[in-house]
Order: sequence, then C-alpha cells, then structure tokens
Amino acid sequence: QVQLVESGGGLVQSGGSLRLSCAASGSIFSINFGGWYRQAPGKERELVASIRAGVTTSYADSVKGRFTISQDNAKNTVNLQMDSLKPEDTAVYYCKAGVRPTTYRYLEVWGQGTLVTVSS
Repeated sequence: QVQLVESGGGLVQSGGSLRLSCAASGSIFSINFGGWYRQAPGKERELVASIRAGVTTSYADSVKGRFTISQDNAKNTVNLQMDSLKPEDTAVYYCKAGVRPTTYRYLEVWGQGTLVTVSS
C-alpha cells in the first residue's frame, strides 16, 4: 500500500514563498507522475503543476514563472516551490502521484491536502 503525506502549507503574506512537500511511503519501485492540484472555496480542483518521469514539467498559466515542481527519487518526494504568492493562490493543495509499487503494477494515489493561505 502506498500513502502520500503533504506538508509545508501555512499562512504567508502576498509576495512571500512556501515550499510544499509530498512524501510517498510504502512499497515504491518508481514514481512516474507527480502532480500538485489546488481547490479554492467554491471552485473546482485544478492542476497547478506536474512532473513526468522525474523530468518533464508542466504548469498552469496562472503559476508559470512563480512555481517550480521537482522530484527527489532518493526520498520519494514531489515538491512544489511557490514564490511571489498572491491572494488568489489561497486554496487547499493536494498531491497526486502515479506510483509503481512493482514493475508491473501502477497506482494513482492522492494525499490528504494542505491549506495555503496568502494574505494581502
């Protein structure tokens, strides 16, 4: 069984920075996909940033140039560095990972979410 635990959320002033971390535990052969999503009150969950095969990254237009996603295979973590934060970045941030527990199995797993609040 694979579990994801997010950390790093909190309250920050506009223009500040936060670093979110998503740690995968359990039987892990590889992490093929890592994604950070967010859901603001009254809005749908949206994909903010993703990384595939530990290399190929993609970002929503709203965060390009401000957020950076990375993957640490030694620690089985997917991280999101968030700089120049804006009040509109306020949301619950969720991590999703596509994990291979073995070479022939693939699981998609969600974390429990971490709240990011950006004050103006």
